[in-house]
Amino acid sequence: QVQLVESGGGLVQPGGSMSLSCAASGGISNSDPMGWYRQAPGNQREWVAMLLSGGGTKYADSVEGRFTASRDIADHIGKRTVYLQMNSLKPEDTAAYYCWAGQYGTNNDFWGQGTQVTVSS
Repeated sequence: QVQLVESGGGLVQPGGSMSLSCAASGGISNSDPMGWYRQAPGNQREWVAMLLSGGGTKYADSVEGRFTASRDIADHIGKRTVYLQMNSLKPEDTAAYYCWAGQYGTNNDFWGQGTQVTVSS
């Protein structure tokens, strides 16, 4: 059973930085895409960053140049961890951030529980 467990989040001042992490276990392989979404109150969930199956990373225009997503693979314990480094944070980045994972070649996808990021002075 796939599990995604996020950590990080909290309160940060505008212009500050914050890092999120997401540990995936239970069936996510190196070729499966993983990424981050966010949802602000009253808004639809939107994608933020995507680590693609074939390699490479894509970012939403709103975070391009400020956010960096990366992946760490620890095959010996069957865990994949993705990170989201967020710099130059703005109040409009305030949202619940969700980790996402797909399974290549299927319609299966999985979500983390979400972690709140609040950018405020």
